Amino acid sequence: MGSAWKALSDDNRREILLMLKKQHMIPTEIAEHFDLTLPALSAHLRILKDADLITEKKRGKNRFYSLNKEKTLELIEFFENMYDYKLNSLKEYVENKEKKMRRNDR
Repeated sequence: MGSAWKALSDDNRREILLMLKKQHMIPTEIAEHFDLTLPALSAHLRILKDADLITEKKRGKNRFYSLNKEKTLELIEFFENMYDYKLNSLKEYVENKEKKMRRNDR
């Protein structure tokens, strides 16, 4: 299984994710938005699929790709936790500074 972080390191792959957020698509529909060959697009889709960021469903001759919302929510939660931690740290810093100032005012 590939790394979601590595998969997100490419601008084209991030753009594909944003497109698949709106609707499921077949590769030729995705390709219309890029200046990529189909083999290059297939490589990007494979990397996203290996990282579990997208899902693939075969219907007839077509393969439909969709955003894997569960996996992307995990990434969102990671950043939210990181952001909350920094906010909590900032809050603690400000509160401690205020306490020190009050002690110095006495």
